[in-house]
Amino acid sequence: MDEKKMILLSDVSKIYRIGDSVVKALDHANMHVNRGEFVSVIGPSGSGKSTLMNIIGCLDTASSGKYYLDGQEIANYSRNQLSRIRNKKIGFIFQDFNLLPKLTAYENVELPLIYQGLSVQKRKEQTQEALNELGLWDRRDHKPSELSGGQQQRVAIARALATRPSLFLADEPTGNLDQKTGGRLLELFHKLNEEGNTILLITHDAKVAKEAGRSIKILDGHVTDAKDINEIEEVV
Repeated sequence: MDEKKMILLSDVSKIYRIGDSVVKALDHANMHVNRGEFVSVIGPSGSGKSTLMNIIGCLDTASSGKYYLDGQEIANYSRNQLSRIRNKKIGFIFQDFNLLPKLTAYENVELPLIYQGLSVQKRKEQTQEALNELGLWDRRDHKPSELSGGQQQRVAIARALATRPSLFLADEPTGNLDQKTGGRLLELFHKLNEEGNTILLITHDAKVAKEAGRSIKILDGHVTDAKDINEIEEVV
């Protein structure tokens, strides 16, 4: 495998059986993302985006084909192995933030570090560093209900950043934000990418997809590179 490739899908298919019906959510998908790239995946509802994200994010496994993450073939990993990969290698950023309402911003960011088994001191260092990076240290004791939508999204990014992942996987991250706040979020992604982080952004929005350096289209389970960034408008 090419050492530059952080993500590599080779002939990956995902089939769901619903009663007597067979649904092919991914159809012999081939794609790659190099280390340090900022790549978007764009497609309309029902195109297979969620299935692709779940496989790349180790939330699900392929029915066939090979998937390599950070040089490791993980298509046949067990649930426990997938859980460890998610915790150590992937920073998830979701549309609905997925913050725990009873925890403060600090506690939400610290939580995955507890699962990583880090010491109290190490957790404190990485949590403080992430919150400072996102300009949220002064909001550390606030619960999600006491934060704006943009601040909640930044807490979610700080939570991902604190784990020091190999990959940031963002699923429709601007979907619940107004245009101005969404623009600031995309500026943050550019900053993270400039610092050497790998980002895979999944979206249905052509304008958002164009923020990436390269785009991948998905339609009816078929995955193709967009040779020209303007091609991505055709699938929305």
